[in-house]
Amino acid sequence: MAKAVVPAALLLAGCGGSDNDAPAAGNTSPPPAASAPAANPPSGDTRLHDSLVFTLDPASLPFGPLAGTTAETDRWSGVLNGSGYRIEVPRNWNGHLVMYAHGYEGTDPGLKVSDIPIRRYLIENGYAWAASSFSKNGYDAQAGIEDTNALALAFTTIAAQNNRPLAAPRNMYIVGASMGGHVAAAAVERETMATARNKVAYNGAVAMCGVVGDTELFNYATAYQLAAQYIAGQPATSYPVADFDSKEEDIKKELWVLYPSILTDKGRQLRSAFVNLTGGPRPIAEDSFRLKPLQEGVWRRFNNDGTLDGVLNRNVVDTRSFVYQLDDDPAQSVAEQAMNANILRVTPAPDANPPRAVGLRWVPKVNGQFDVPVVTLHGLGDLFVPFSMEQIYKRRAQANGSDQWLVQRAIRAPGHCDFTVAEQVEAFQAMATWHQTGVKPAGDDVLTPAVVANPAYGCTFTRNNAGQDDSTAIDVSRRLMPSCP
Repeated sequence: MAKAVVPAALLLAGCGGSDNDAPAAGNTSPPPAASAPAANPPSGDTRLHDSLVFTLDPASLPFGPLAGTTAETDRWSGVLNGSGYRIEVPRNWNGHLVMYAHGYEGTDPGLKVSDIPIRRYLIENGYAWAASSFSKNGYDAQAGIEDTNALALAFTTIAAQNNRPLAAPRNMYIVGASMGGHVAAAAVERETMATARNKVAYNGAVAMCGVVGDTELFNYATAYQLAAQYIAGQPATSYPVADFDSKEEDIKKELWVLYPSILTDKGRQLRSAFVNLTGGPRPIAEDSFRLKPLQEGVWRRFNNDGTLDGVLNRNVVDTRSFVYQLDDDPAQSVAEQAMNANILRVTPAPDANPPRAVGLRWVPKVNGQFDVPVVTLHGLGDLFVPFSMEQIYKRRAQANGSDQWLVQRAIRAPGHCDFTVAEQVEAFQAMATWHQTGVKPAGDDVLTPAVVANPAYGCTFTRNNAGQDDSTAIDVSRRLMPSCP
């Protein structure tokens, strides 16, 4: 989502996470499975999510001019295939269209459209932008892709209906955050381009705080839950975990003297486990772990059943490949060996997220198979959609020969999607300039442990000064974090 505030963004954050990639640095040898798949409804081409009803208030769609700019624009809003939309086209349109994909909005039945956070930059530089509410809430990245693509395809028709005939865009780009980052990354995948009902060949993408490891995010959230229970001395014995609510307070007492800022010895073990589950030692990660709004964002995801609230019919979670660490030493201690041998392992149901006869998978894949420039941003302290997503994405792109098209940037931000507008603008500029000139921009190495652990890591692309379109929460959150050395 592109809501640039720490607590609110966390509560509205995207989530996702699996296949066979190891979510944490150093996960190379899967331990033996110790659990059976949870019981699930029969598979088919219908699911619980399809029975939910979502509503849209047309009165919420119109939007006014952006304050403080001299850019003259046409602004249109309406409903397309059950999705609300907003479109803004500068009078001096440069021929480029930017589609924006918003993040996870929970299971709220009310649909809404989010303006793109870099709106000022776009309209002042001649770019048109458009955003869809999507036709469904919940973790429905499939709807996000199809509805965003449908709006892109309808752009010239909508312009003509509003008495401004326009030529087809010269180039189309897609930008998204959180679940929208999943949408943006998946939208340029070869599998998506082959199977989407609404096919759009984007010229580039920017995925911010994105679920670029698709179902791997849910693996992480479950692994963290299981680690907390195991370390607290109350290990889970089955999945889904049916008794977590009843023992939650006892678990917290074992891990924290004062939740979540003052840790016990066991709490420090959990912090080490968290750091290693989310990408390995790096700046900001331990600081974020102690902040309540950030910790709550992932803690409250502990009661999932692997179906993404009915987006899938079967459990997709797979924790078999995680290697848990309880300290900073990568060598396995006796305690770590015991934990990895005995902690509950969750096995996914067969074909939990299979290809479908018509259209995209219910959770679209980010296989790392793409042929256009992609730039990503990710906060180093993000607990909700962790930095390890970027490592998974990089490995997949390398395995498929697409890493030449991928530039990743680490931001020294503690929360989920709390990027400054300046950071987002620079990422978009980098992607668009790359596509238009062929000059590849700079990025960060996300895979080399010594590089990621360096105290200065993330400083290159971090822009802490909040601008006129930033939330004041950006300033507050950044000031709580260690500055660059």
